[in-house]
Order: sequence, then C-alpha cells, then structure tokens
Amino acid sequence: MLPHEYVEETSLSLSPAAPAPPERREGQRHLTILRVGALTIDGVRELCLVRNISAGGVMAHVYRQIGVGTEVEIEIKNDLPIRGKVVWERDSNIGVAFDEKIDVPGLLAASKLLGDGRRARSPRVEVDRKARLRCGADVYEVHVCDVSQGGVKIETDAELPMNGDVVVTLEGFRPLPGIVRWAHDGQAGINFIQVIPIAELCEWLRAGDTRPER
Repeated sequence: MLPHEYVEETSLSLSPAAPAPPERREGQRHLTILRVGALTIDGVRELCLVRNISAGGVMAHVYRQIGVGTEVEIEIKNDLPIRGKVVWERDSNIGVAFDEKIDVPGLLAASKLLGDGRRARSPRVEVDRKARLRCGADVYEVHVCDVSQGGVKIETDAELPMNGDVVVTLEGFRPLPGIVRWAHDGQAGINFIQVIPIAELCEWLRAGDTRPER
C-alpha cells in the first residue's frame, strides 16, 4: 500500500449513497491504475475512468460534458450494465446514482476491479470499523479506513516503526500478521503477510454492512 497522496486508484465503498464530488488537491496525482469502464448514453457507448464505486453509485472521469439529470448505463465489469442518473458534475468528473443498490462485496468477488490491462494491486474497500493493533508489547485501538486482500489503511496516533512487524485484529475477524509500509499524518498502511481469501473478506464485509439505506 502507498500513501493516498501519491497514487490514485479505483476505490469501493459500502455506502448506499452515490459518491460525493472529489476534494480539490494541489499537486500531480497518478491516474495509472484506475478501472476503465464504459458509459452508454442514448445508445452511444464511450469509455470512462471509474474513480469510486459505492453500493449506491459511482464517480467517473469522463471525456465530454454530461449534464445533471442525464440517464446513463455504466459497465463496471463486462456485460453487466447498471442503470442510473447523473446527480453532479465537476471538473470532468460525474457522480451517478444507481437506480438500485448493488452488492459491492459480490462485485469485488466476481471481478478484478482495478487495472487497465496492467497488473494492479488488490481492490480496496472503504470501511468504518475498529481494530486492535499489536506492535511488540504495545496494543493500540485503531480505526480502519480501508481494507483489501493484501493490506489495510488505519488511523492511529501511535508512532509505528517503518517495516515493523505488527498484528492487526479487525473487528469480528481473526488476527492478521503484517508489516508497516508507511506512516504519516495520523495514518498508516500495513501489508498483510498472507493474502486474505476473497470469500472470507467478502463474508466479513457483508457481516459488517449494517448501515440503513438512505
């Protein structure tokens, strides 16, 4: 895992709402591992870059102006168009609210969500969960921002050693040995020693998705 300031990738969320417009950030970001999707508008199909997927919608970078209220179909994986409507547009990005909520863990299990023909890291899913982090003799309560088969991003005030060995125990999950890969500004990225099986990760995500639809 790398700090989010340096790499931008397609992200997932269990939220039932469509993704909000992106924050404006200074500095160059690398759009190298965004998922390539397809939009169909009035029978015309064109490509887009999928920046964020939630249960209730998607944020996509598009290459022409698409107005709010436009009805679209978006393909996140082949042969599975999802109907929705554009609810915001800003700086060549649009937000699409799906007509029906989608199964994000199922999408994660059925598709290699990231990449455009090149090898990509495991898809990450934004979560709002707690965990315990053991580093040597110290144990910390931390907040989990996102998780993938290969690692986790956490929020913590603890000073963690770079490349230090840790054990992460996600809420409702088994302990996972890992290595601290980066830490700054109250956040840290940890790579797991062993990849979590996709079925096990999806079961944990579904078990924790208790938020009501909005």
